[in-house]
Amino acid sequence: MTMHQSDPLLRLFPGGFILFVWLVLIGEGAAQIPATGKLDVQVTDGGTGQLTPVRVRLSRNGHAVKQLPRAAVAVMYGVWDHADGYGYQPDSSFYVTGRFSMVLAPGKYLLTLAKGPEYIAQQQELEIRAGEAYQGDYKLARWINMAAKGWYSADDHIHIRRSPREDSLLLAWTQAEDIHVGVMLRMGDFWETYYQQYAWGDKGVYQRGNYLLTTGQEDPRTPELGHVIGIGASDRVRFKNEYYYYDKVFDRLRDLGGVGGYAHQAQTFHGYRGLVLDGLRGKVDLLELLQFCASDKPLITDHYYHLLDLGIPLTAVAGSDFPWCGQDHDKGPPERSARIGNARFYTYVPEPLTYERWKAGLAAGHTYVSSGPQLIFKVNNQLPGDKLAVSKGTRLRITAQAYGHATQVPLQTLEIVGHGQVLGRVTAREAGQSPEHLFLELDIPAEQGVWLAARSYGNEKQAAHTTPVYVYVDGKGFHNPVTAPHYLKRSRQYLQELKKEIKHQSADPEKQAWHYRAGLERRITETRLLIKSFEKKLR
Repeated sequence: MTMHQSDPLLRLFPGGFILFVWLVLIGEGAAQIPATGKLDVQVTDGGTGQLTPVRVRLSRNGHAVKQLPRAAVAVMYGVWDHADGYGYQPDSSFYVTGRFSMVLAPGKYLLTLAKGPEYIAQQQELEIRAGEAYQGDYKLARWINMAAKGWYSADDHIHIRRSPREDSLLLAWTQAEDIHVGVMLRMGDFWETYYQQYAWGDKGVYQRGNYLLTTGQEDPRTPELGHVIGIGASDRVRFKNEYYYYDKVFDRLRDLGGVGGYAHQAQTFHGYRGLVLDGLRGKVDLLELLQFCASDKPLITDHYYHLLDLGIPLTAVAGSDFPWCGQDHDKGPPERSARIGNARFYTYVPEPLTYERWKAGLAAGHTYVSSGPQLIFKVNNQLPGDKLAVSKGTRLRITAQAYGHATQVPLQTLEIVGHGQVLGRVTAREAGQSPEHLFLELDIPAEQGVWLAARSYGNEKQAAHTTPVYVYVDGKGFHNPVTAPHYLKRSRQYLQELKKEIKHQSADPEKQAWHYRAGLERRITETRLLIKSFEKKLR
């Protein structure tokens, strides 16, 4: 099209041609803008009737909708402390505090609402029509309320950088997964620290009602000795120039009112070496028993039972290792991606939840770990972590109950284990049992010291395990005299592995243990002497 200065349109609009083109384009664009509809969603807790934080995923034709509502609660997160994510979670879901709105193209959508394993997840099919608003009012119902029974959920392994400005946002994330205690871990390695935290101890606690955030550390971390978890200390602990001397870290954590142990079931990064080196010398308080980092099957008990059968008490904890670990390392479908709370542990707190009461319950070992099933376990009315002193022949009344949900957490089995052996087992197919509730009771005489625990399984990704009750008979320990020689031999093998590892200089820049050869060899020698002493007692 050609226009001249004498054209009437140019005389009418000064500057003419540009304005004319703009008007034409606007007209053409308006004709192409598709009609839209609106989605208004409100989610309340079925028990309280109040708006509740929730995880939301909106999809269409099997694909996530690439549009975030303004109400989405967004916090920067990512592996190695990079900005890999913000509003979306790894599975394309997002968190809201109970209400959101979106303008959407007409069509059919699938809305998924979830809030951790104790709530019944919902999937709602809906249709958006042009020029109309779809109002969705949904209630999330619990199938169980463990907090009402005194058991509060925690994720001990969340890696997100935190300042006071993010506290309320991060708490909304953990509330949306029904995590009562979210432990934000500063992570370290030989060179650097990541996911910085602004305060420690009481000063690092942020609480609203029965939900709180606190600070911890995953440091030191090495490929030769494994990864350390520290929780509840009043300050961070890091010995840069003595990095491979984990025992110094464990001792200092205790001095500062905290507890420490090994991450990832001591399965990865040769954590079993460190667990033996420090655990046999009485330095270790806890073990991450359930997690999706080492395997798609979250419960790995090999190294846990190793120390327990040697008579070393060890509290079971669990955590997601968000955003690093998913249920199959983020290689599967979206619903199996990394998620806060996909592995968690529960602590018994008889009073209303406070940071100090929770720390006391954790220090006492009153815990069980879970990726779905819920457990209640007692021995002569003692809780997991308790030490029960009896005389020989005393009757031990052992009760275990597992709770599940017929479709969401369908229970398969419940077992009572002693010294790693199954003492009693029931399945959901037996009379009086069901996928929603399994019950098992034993009455046995106390013949020798023993550790006793309960474990339960749902589907292949769902498991739970308690910290043991430790039974001492006539003042003697709870070690297993049958398996102890085997575990002592294995301990020697792990120590020999480590000694071989540090014998020669490594060309791998991530492996620095050889720099600490003299100090590590002293610790290895000390542990070997303890093994010899234990062997003498077994004779």
